[in-house]
Amino acid sequence: MVTEQFAFCKLDEIDTIKGSAKLVNSQLVFIFGSKKFICNKEVFNKIKVKYPNANIIGCTTAGEIFKDQVNENILTITAVYFENTEIKLFASELVHFGECYEKGLEIAKSIPVDDLSHVFLIGEGININGSKLVEGFVDGLPEHVKITGGLAGDYEGYKETFVIANDYGKKNLIGAVAFYGSRIKIGYGSVGGFDTFGIERRVTKSKENILYELDGRPALDLYKEYLGEYSSELPVSGLLFPLNIRSSDNKYSYVRTVSGIDEETKSLKFAGEIPQGYYGKLMRANFNNLINGSMKAAENCISSIDCKSPNLAILVSCRGRRVVLNQMIDEEIEVVRSILGNDVTFTGFYSNGEIAPTNKNHMTEFHNQTMTITLIGEE
Repeated sequence: MVTEQFAFCKLDEIDTIKGSAKLVNSQLVFIFGSKKFICNKEVFNKIKVKYPNANIIGCTTAGEIFKDQVNENILTITAVYFENTEIKLFASELVHFGECYEKGLEIAKSIPVDDLSHVFLIGEGININGSKLVEGFVDGLPEHVKITGGLAGDYEGYKETFVIANDYGKKNLIGAVAFYGSRIKIGYGSVGGFDTFGIERRVTKSKENILYELDGRPALDLYKEYLGEYSSELPVSGLLFPLNIRSSDNKYSYVRTVSGIDEETKSLKFAGEIPQGYYGKLMRANFNNLINGSMKAAENCISSIDCKSPNLAILVSCRGRRVVLNQMIDEEIEVVRSILGNDVTFTGFYSNGEIAPTNKNHMTEFHNQTMTITLIGEE
């Protein structure tokens, strides 16, 4: 397995790509960038000419990760050549918001499972119920096949996102890369770092990812009460105050981020499911815990991968972490580097949701406010 990387700030710089002869035969290319790159057809065409045999997947972001830095409004290109692994890419458009589970199941069922080792998933980042999409994938794939990835991001604050999956960038698109063979090795880790505060309240009215009431009170009113001066900046300010929800038996616990508000119904839209009957408690950032969470995610990658020398790490971190860490944001990349070492190529993006198995039961789930890492090697 061999990789090569490029980063560009201007459209015309892409003409300068001069990779190695071997990497011309790359089977997989990841591209992450701002809308001006991802939605530019000439950009895709030029990458396809450079890597004619590659499956190309990528998306718009709320920040691009290149080497050890977080960047804005650039394009990153990471080409990967595998010696002993087969790569296939599957994509489908999400036509109806209410059919996220069905779409996930449909795509998963289209993926041949013989010798399937892993799936990396990138999805639309706004018009979607991320937890339902992941649930569909999990139900459609064999239990031993794990899924990692994330939802596309944007710089505008939940306006529009685009995904590339072997074609020009599109809204409402779901793309999945399937890895085949026993020689591919995948590790993963996903850790948060926000602290809970305030009163825990019962979800008394919700529907899928829409929260209407907590303890019988309008959810939006409660959020505004807690957020105070930040309430006028909703939904973006909701990134600073995610909601921790748990089942009454404590079997399930998730972090969910506000992605929209409805003043008329006094409701909140979240990136993932808010089951009625669960309990919710607000969260706020702890800088040290966020950085330590990134470190722990990297450590979990190392412990979960059966490979002496992994080559590539795909970092998918929540846009909320970027808002909170602000000028300290590079530190969460640097601590991952301190664990994974200097020989691992870094790529990735800031997202509207992350996908990875949990450390607790190793079941693939949809997350918010985490640093999620997919570590890849080949033997």
